[in-house]
Amino acid sequence: MPATIAEWEAVIGLETHVQLGTESKIFTGASTSFGDNPNTHIDPVVCGLPGTLPVLNKKVLEYAVKAALALNLNIAEHSKFDRKQYFYPDLPKNYQISQFDQPIAEEGWIDVEVAEKGKDTYVKKIGIERLHMEEDAGKLVHAGSDRLAGSTYSLVDYNRAGVALAEIVSKPDLRTGREAAEYASEIRRIMRYLGVSDGNMQEGSLRCDVNISVRRGPKAPFGTKVEIKNMNSFSAIQKACEYEISRQIKAYESGEPVIQETRLWDEGKQLTKSMRSKEGSSDYRYFPDPDLGPIEVTEELREAWRNELPELPAAKRIRYVEELSLSSYDARVLTDELSMASYFEDVVKAGAAAKLASNWITGDIAAYVNANKLNFTELPFSPKDLAEMIKLISSGKISGKIAKEILPELLKAGGSPEKIIDERGLGMISDPSTLSDMVDELMVDYPKEVEAFRGGKKKLQGFFVGQLMKITSGKADPKLANQILLKKLLG
Repeated sequence: MPATIAEWEAVIGLETHVQLGTESKIFTGASTSFGDNPNTHIDPVVCGLPGTLPVLNKKVLEYAVKAALALNLNIAEHSKFDRKQYFYPDLPKNYQISQFDQPIAEEGWIDVEVAEKGKDTYVKKIGIERLHMEEDAGKLVHAGSDRLAGSTYSLVDYNRAGVALAEIVSKPDLRTGREAAEYASEIRRIMRYLGVSDGNMQEGSLRCDVNISVRRGPKAPFGTKVEIKNMNSFSAIQKACEYEISRQIKAYESGEPVIQETRLWDEGKQLTKSMRSKEGSSDYRYFPDPDLGPIEVTEELREAWRNELPELPAAKRIRYVEELSLSSYDARVLTDELSMASYFEDVVKAGAAAKLASNWITGDIAAYVNANKLNFTELPFSPKDLAEMIKLISSGKISGKIAKEILPELLKAGGSPEKIIDERGLGMISDPSTLSDMVDELMVDYPKEVEAFRGGKKKLQGFFVGQLMKITSGKADPKLANQILLKKLLG
């Protein structure tokens, strides 16, 4: 009897390739600048020309160790580089310098917060098998068809060849496409907090290979593993996993074999396609690189780098909830980008209430930042000035409506909200006698509405509030205005 989908379990692991943000490549001084003319950032070492020798970039080692420490990995006192035979046209040496059996770090973990639609958010601990350093390959540009030659062709850009990568290999602890996407997102977030990578997936600074199989329940043996290469967005990771889980289950249910292979995700068709049979480690014929000596990370150096680590996203989320009484959702949004989190913290330090600061930052201000492709550090509107605006609202000097009216100007040019309000006379009218006189005039102007209210149509109170706001250009204190209106309308 065939099993139902609910009886199957997916087993997912990710290999995340993080481009380390050094100015020069891993074994040479060639530039890592992105977007320049093809084949302008290469040299004899990148091309592996005879007589050249690679030299490890010290900044690469620092970034790799810091990344490993942030992922709770154990740093190896001694590690080494190996040659991995890779006969691809975008690898100029026909081998890749990587780390095989003695990586820089092993056995770590991170906590991943998983928010699935229609379900409670939960935190899952995901094991990390290893982190190792390696060089990137170049890039193939498929140029299409040459009409004169009557054939298709591809171009090779070696600018990316030799760029430093940290490959982070998770344990097979992920069970859904959503978990896989959230894990990759947290890895990216951590790398950006550390400042070791920009994590720009559109430029290839972070890419993921997904290894996925299915089995009949958590106690069954693992199924045949399939790899999906070069995922460059979190939504693609989730969709590819979900498609592949369904494809493999259907294959097993119908008696078809699932073969070990490498597949690609077709974003347009929303499916995975076979690329090639999957190589095993023996196919790569690893051996120690004879041109690079062993790597030693002393305890003193390791601890010095550990002390330079910032507060990481997970720790910030916990602190925001426990110390600032924010919701888990607010904490998650605020900590997604370090610049937003830092801006928020500076606003709170300047005296604003945390919840109000969160509402303004994650709402109108984040919308402006995203629409204008800015970073929070580039905003002319300083945290101190936002705190000033929030305190003006809390004290009753201005309404939220007035604040929203002056916010676009503040976001573009900065400045003191209180100064603008005072100069333009935008402060709220909160004098009881002034508001009382205005309400009296309104009741004279709208006698039928007053009679209808007293006859039971209580919703007309909103009508009078609207009229009062209209004649005061929105400057009447809403709370006080409602109190005076209600008292007078009730007679």
